[in-house]
Amino acid sequence: MKHKHGHNPFKNENITEETTQQETEQNVEETPDETQTVENSELDKLKDDFDKLNNQYLRLAADFDNYRKRQEAERENLLKFGTENALKKMIEVLDNFERGKKSLENVEDCQKVKDSFDLVHKQVIETLTKLGMEEIEAEGKEFDPNFHEAVMRTPTDEYPENTIINELQKGYKIGDKVLRPTLVNVAAAE
Repeated sequence: MKHKHGHNPFKNENITEETTQQETEQNVEETPDETQTVENSELDKLKDDFDKLNNQYLRLAADFDNYRKRQEAERENLLKFGTENALKKMIEVLDNFERGKKSLENVEDCQKVKDSFDLVHKQVIETLTKLGMEEIEAEGKEFDPNFHEAVMRTPTDEYPENTIINELQKGYKIGDKVLRPTLVNVAAAE
């Protein structure tokens, strides 16, 4: 089918199709460069973000390590100071023992020795109490394995089962922490 002037409409359609295909190929050829540029830009941004986060992490890790070291040094200083303070208080007790020993060198009166001993014993107890130490109550109480250590069980009907009959060795605590459990004799069912 021919139109005027020898123009074939289908031929023109092919030309348009070829031109469109060429333009598309050119666009496809340009698109990878643009895509690659966009991808490189995003990759660079991600690398920058990673570097920033990595630097923040390293700073935080260093800060935490420094914090841990400060805490450890502070804890050691507190323990050292606590021990030093306790020893200073006990030196006063030691001084009284030495004074008592000197004053008792020529004493023949047993009551004076007993009174001196009682005085120093009382001072030791008061000093340890000031440092926070408490005696664990035991006799007549119900056995508690957190504070007492049963070394004997005596069958009896005089006391309810698991009641502490005798305290064999005093126990001590500081707050709720047991320094030494009380050694006890516990009532058992007959």
